Order: sequence, then C-alpha cells, then structure tokens
Amino acid sequence: MALGRRAGTALSAPATGRSLGLLSCLDCHLTVRDVKAARKRCPRCHAPLHARKPHSLALTTALLVAAAVLYVPANLLPVMDTHTIFDDESDTIMSGVLVLLRSGSWPIAVLVFVASIVVPLLKILALGVLTYSAWAGSARGRLQRSQLFRMVEFIGRWSMLDIYAISLLATLVQVQSFASIIVGWGAWAFGAVVVLTLFATHTFDQRLLWDTDR
Repeated sequence: MALGRRAGTALSAPATGRSLGLLSCLDCHLTVRDVKAARKRCPRCHAPLHARKPHSLALTTALLVAAAVLYVPANLLPVMDTHTIFDDESDTIMSGVLVLLRSGSWPIAVLVFVASIVVPLLKILALGVLTYSAWAGSARGRLQRSQLFRMVEFIGRWSMLDIYAISLLATLVQVQSFASIIVGWGAWAFGAVVVLTLFATHTFDQRLLWDTDR
C-alpha cells in the first residue's frame, strides 16, 4: 500500500517520518522510533534527538541576510591592489574579468565570472526562495523545491572553487604584469559570502518543506 494512502483514501500530503513517529539523528543519521521522554537521545551515538533542526529557519534567515548584505561590497570593493614600479591599481571581481578578456584569457574569465558572481548570487536567491516557502508553509511544488535544495547542497561542495577563482585571478595578474598583489576588502567580503552560504545550507532543514498540508 502506498505511503500516501490510508484505507484507500488519498491524503492531501504524503506520509513523512514525523507522521509515522520516526526521528532521524542529526549526527549519525540513525532513524529511530519516537519515544515519549523529556530528553530524547540517539541509542547509537547518544546525541540529542530533534524532530527538526533546532531554530533552522531563524538561523538560515540570519545567515542569508548577512550573505546578501556582504555580496554587495564583495563585488564593489577591490579584491586586490596591484602595485608595480609604474603604477598602482585596484581591481574588483568584474574589472579583473574584463582584464582577462582583454588579454585573451576568456576561458578563465568565464570561470571567474561564473564562480565568483553568478554562483554565489544564485545560491543566495535559491536559499531565499526555500526559506520563504518554509516560513509560508506552502505545499505547492514541494518536490521541485526539495530538488532545488539538493542542487544547492551539491553546488555547496564546490563552493571553495569561488575562492580558487579569486586566487587564480590574483596570480595571473601578478605573473602577467610582474606586480605585487595585496588582498583587498572585497576578497574578505567575498570569502565571508561563501562561508555564510555554506552555513546557511547546513542549517536549513529541507524536511520543513513537507511539514504542511496546505
């Protein structure tokens, strides 16, 4: 008998672990039967058991707001200050991409643009949509939103590619112009955006997307 049916009657929402009286340990991922106890512990690792990640939406929202705020200076402030015997120059991420394009290194320019501008923005927007839909308790498109979260989670494993792209950009400029490079405030803001979106992905509990019958 399908999980989403009881006594031949279709339910408005599929059965979940919570509705079946099951809990999942957040540390060792063991699935256990919910017990009536004041302090529930995992029988395998003895970690506290929770039906959902504690304060998931509040933490995710705070991290996303911080990431969105820092995304602006990450793209407007210089990520590196270049010093040569002839001139001093400050470069943002976009100006560095344009330098690479003018020098003919368009594959690297595309890599830096996608990894450093497009991907962080899409992660912030996607997590924002998921967090809002969980706050609103909307049941529309739950499967698609779960798939979106898994995609963001997969991309998060490659988030350090963003940092690598900035490092590669600085190295190429230094080699091509025989210049000394000093990391700017934009790079620090960019690194903070990457870390904050990683934490936001970790704190968000995708099971909240299925906790509504509306």
